[in-house]
Amino acid sequence: MHKLTVELPDPVYQELARIAQLTQQRPEALAAQSISSNLPPSVDNAPLEIQKELLQMQRQSIEELLRIANSKVSELKYQRHVELLEKNQAGSITAEERLELRELGLAADRLMLSKTYAWAVGAAIGYHHLWSYQRYNCGFNI
Repeated sequence: MHKLTVELPDPVYQELARIAQLTQQRPEALAAQSISSNLPPSVDNAPLEIQKELLQMQRQSIEELLRIANSKVSELKYQRHVELLEKNQAGSITAEERLELRELGLAADRLMLSKTYAWAVGAAIGYHHLWSYQRYNCGFNI
């Protein structure tokens, strides 16, 4: 365990003390719990080749995080992926197409991981309800 001294504004400390009393916890334990739950998500379990990109998201603006979180596979790539999945299921896929299918699948997985991480980083920096920020401040539709 490490000791860290943090200066809090009076209103923040008063709220911390009030919640600690109501929940019968020590203020220090409640503060540690709050800090722990608000840390940015870890990238340790992500593939090595994407970890650097994910870590960079922690320094992005909320607008950039929203752009990443709302990004999509192009319609052309989506249709090709579906076509190759159907050919694979039917057993009529070539070796070259199987490689293409694998690459498209990996790209889709990477995109989904990036989108999820962008939402998680947004939540960690205080945008727990990014959809409302998105709707009211960025001009995007949901």
